[in-house]
Amino acid sequence: MTRFTKLLANCKNAVRGDSVWNQVYNPFGNSLLSTGAAALPVATLLILIASNKVRAHIAAIIALIVANLVAIFFFTMPAGMSLRATLLGAVTGFFPIGWIVLNVIFLYRLTVEKGAFATLQAMIGGVTEDRRLQLLLIAFSFGAFFEGASGFGTPVAVTGAILMGLGFSPLAASGLSLIANTAPVAYGALGTPIAGLASVTGLDPLVLGAMVGRQLPFFSLLVPFWLIWAFAGFRGMIDIWPAILVSGISFAVPQFLISNFINPWIVDIGAALISMACLIGFLRVWQPAVLWTSPALRGRDESAAIVAPAHESAHPRPTQVSMALMPWILVCAILLVWGTNWFKAKVNPYTTLSYAVPHLDKLINKMPPVVAHPTPEAAVFSFTWLTYTGSGMLIAAIIAGLAMGFSPMQLLVSYGKTIRICAYSLITISAMLAIGTLTRLSGIDATLGLAFAGAGVLYPFFGTLLGWLGTALTGSDTASNILFGNLQKITSQQLHLSPVLMSAANSSGGVMGKMIDAQSIVVASTATNWFGHEGKILRFVFFHSIALACLVGILVTLQAYVAPFSRMVLH
Repeated sequence: MTRFTKLLANCKNAVRGDSVWNQVYNPFGNSLLSTGAAALPVATLLILIASNKVRAHIAAIIALIVANLVAIFFFTMPAGMSLRATLLGAVTGFFPIGWIVLNVIFLYRLTVEKGAFATLQAMIGGVTEDRRLQLLLIAFSFGAFFEGASGFGTPVAVTGAILMGLGFSPLAASGLSLIANTAPVAYGALGTPIAGLASVTGLDPLVLGAMVGRQLPFFSLLVPFWLIWAFAGFRGMIDIWPAILVSGISFAVPQFLISNFINPWIVDIGAALISMACLIGFLRVWQPAVLWTSPALRGRDESAAIVAPAHESAHPRPTQVSMALMPWILVCAILLVWGTNWFKAKVNPYTTLSYAVPHLDKLINKMPPVVAHPTPEAAVFSFTWLTYTGSGMLIAAIIAGLAMGFSPMQLLVSYGKTIRICAYSLITISAMLAIGTLTRLSGIDATLGLAFAGAGVLYPFFGTLLGWLGTALTGSDTASNILFGNLQKITSQQLHLSPVLMSAANSSGGVMGKMIDAQSIVVASTATNWFGHEGKILRFVFFHSIALACLVGILVTLQAYVAPFSRMVLH
């Protein structure tokens, strides 16, 4: 059957809306051409954003149009299915991702308006005035806690806003928050990425979590050094190496121990709390000889004129301290409850509204070699409105706002202003998720994955980069694991590699893709009020992302073939 005949048949099916469509991974009969076609949507998106000449929401919409054209005309997806997948993805983009961003910014604006945020800045300055040490404490350790408690963009939004309030330039606050939010991502949101990986591979989540815990601690030790190097240069990093070492070791060691001897669900929370406590304790007895007080990126920042917070706020009163900490303590407490399976199991049955998309749900088959046998793809939007992380954030913001003296009407007015501020970002995030959902349901991303799977003996390296690609495309390590986890398992078995190793490598490699996914970049630009500069953020973090992903790939290759690394592999 010719391509035109297939397309005509699919159009007829779209009209009827009741026929099953099988994904096609090599529509041109040539893997190189098919891979090039599959890369068009993401290439369009990244090029437009990196050019800095097209606003992010316009770039996302253009890339979404390209994705639909590629899916329909190249990959023979019925037009009706393509449009329904796009709408499903757009709604999924707002709930839960956009919902988190909106309510984080709402809480941040409330604390700024009442002066609580200025007090928080002074408190952090009381621990250390050195900008490098503030980065370790906030972007790395505090951000890891939020990654473990809620994930889904929360840590970048919170730490980016805090760094911006401390006087860091928008580029520094955005880019450095993205770099710092890497090592904890594989265990984010109370182990959700590991649970997703286990669900598609059939492997024991405890074993998968333990294997990831034998890969990422190396990078939990490395990333703090990398973070400070990116901010202050090599000499600026060397000057505070003892503090960096304390920060890294106190996170990496608990990450390994908790993942291997307890469970993967509480890894980030436990490691982050220990890291924060150790770093604060260490800074009570050690400070660098020369304080680094400039908040600007060394040699890269046009915002170098920004100055440190005023010293007169260095000793806030106890009532000010409690008011400054109260909103964030509320957020931590509520999100810890919101992220538990116990809470979701109790609440979701009574509050969830599930909508199976007609003429799409289970009418698309994922095909071999991506899966062992044809598997229907679900297309269901579950509106778990109460247990969304963003809902917990909104509840915390309302309680904190009332406690800080806002009236209900003032809160409502402030929320309306926040919606106006975030409008373009919400459009962008929805368009990003629409692209991710469409490429998943059309098989476009699987075509890209199969290109990596053909690497033969180099598969451990390129399979790791497949996880990086999946997170960069979808904006989620969980989604990357669900997307490519089974492909990793099947390919590794064909190549006589450990399925546990390569499945875990998908998650470990994916964490480095988190900093360049367009969704995270938009979250960062929104949190720092730096709209329209997403291209600058992308250009800043891209090298760091690919370099760290390659280092993870090298480690996985050593674990696959070279002793003593190979003895770390679980089976």
